Amino acid sequence: MPESPGVRGVKSAARTVALLELLADRGDRPSRLDELAEELSVPRSSMYQLLQTLVDCGWVRTDTTGSLYGIGIRALLTGTSYLDSDRYVRMVRPYLDEASEALGETLHMARLDGPDVVYLATRESHEYPRTISRVGRRIPAHAGALGKALLAERPEDDLPLPPDPLPALTENTHTDRTTLCADLVEVRDRGYSIDREETVPGIAGFGFALRYDTPATDAISCSVPVNRLTGDHEAHIVSVMREIRAKIESLLPPASGAPDWR
Repeated sequence: MPESPGVRGVKSAARTVALLELLADRGDRPSRLDELAEELSVPRSSMYQLLQTLVDCGWVRTDTTGSLYGIGIRALLTGTSYLDSDRYVRMVRPYLDEASEALGETLHMARLDGPDVVYLATRESHEYPRTISRVGRRIPAHAGALGKALLAERPEDDLPLPPDPLPALTENTHTDRTTLCADLVEVRDRGYSIDREETVPGIAGFGFALRYDTPATDAISCSVPVNRLTGDHEAHIVSVMREIRAKIESLLPPASGAPDWR
């Protein structure tokens, strides 16, 4: 975990955060004590004590046998608070509604977080609704329309990417930095990104960076099944999304006195 300049990290706090992030990444796959201790290189006894403390506080849950652990409900409450307190999420949500009404497709807002993007808001398609919300989920930035729109806002020598080969989500995902950078050049020239089955097989996406920050950290996108993506429909999606982005970027800055989170 990176430390702020001149500030010494607190080992116990860093260990707690690492444990919560590991449990969150595992999703619906519960973990055993030995697995967590080995993964984080923590003595078994120390890991047990930490887990029991977090179970008591609601940040970790355990099964009836006390041998399996998963992320607790307090994590959901904290994540919801993040969304509710973020002025940009509140600002963008009505425009996702507007785009959803105009297009009938799936709309997303996401934020760059290191080498990934994290979904902050979603409006599902009228045609193929999903049963699981993507809000709070993360995907590699190089693997989709949202991430590529944001990577294109940065110089090539300052891209937050892991080493090659880049992880692949589908057979169409960029796994080489050179080919990705060539794609980002086209994104800059075009003004938006295109994901043709790079994140999910059968789904295309169109991503638009929101330039109320420099470089942009937030983006919106529209996703559509490739079997319904005609040339006319693609042109309509791009036209509507350009208009929605312009409306968002034309809004007045947030009221003075609001925190400028970093």
